[in-house]
Amino acid sequence: MMKFKLAIFVAISALLSACATVYTAQDFSQHQSQHKTVAILPFRVDIELKKLPDGMTQEMLTSMEMDEAYLFQKQLYNQLLVQYGKQRYTVDFQDIDKTNVMLERAGVKYDNISSHTRDEIAKILGVDAVISGQIKREKPMSTGAAVASLLFLGFSNTNTVTINMAIHDGKSANLIWSFDHIVAGGLGSSPEGIAKSLMSSISKKFPYNRKNQQAILTNYKLAETYV
Repeated sequence: MMKFKLAIFVAISALLSACATVYTAQDFSQHQSQHKTVAILPFRVDIELKKLPDGMTQEMLTSMEMDEAYLFQKQLYNQLLVQYGKQRYTVDFQDIDKTNVMLERAGVKYDNISSHTRDEIAKILGVDAVISGQIKREKPMSTGAAVASLLFLGFSNTNTVTINMAIHDGKSANLIWSFDHIVAGGLGSSPEGIAKSLMSSISKKFPYNRKNQQAILTNYKLAETYV
């Protein structure tokens, strides 16, 4: 029984990075010194099934994608708060409940958020920048019961997940940072697991890092000294 539980734990925890691409705008340090609050938007989720399973309609799939979008938003927010609590970042992250309520009041919903520019959204939310992105999955999120059943029956359930994460400046709407990441998820890959894998991959690359800002300020002061 213990071996079976261990197998489930290992399978759920297994998320292996395949590749990653990072873009940082040359003037990001200027934005970092000006940005105080950043909002996290629900990510767009696309579950790319070759064929709908029996009993599933397109409407059900669309609803599932939206549910996962808000779950991932929550998990990413939680992961960022953990790092924020360690004083690693120079910005605050707007509470996602406040973000979603303000968007809803402004008529910005999950299915029409792409029709609004990032500076429009930043103005609605009263933030300096917005984090957004897209997640593409080959399979729906696995439940604990599904994982146990698949393991017991001896089936595998690989799930390739492509993640794009982007940060746009709230005034200009310019893209100032992006991260493209492909994850090969094992059994039980979930929004929480994906968010943890993503944060693990970008922990040293994520902008607004306090160490990066300190290094920039140090170099700037040294440059002033030699002028």
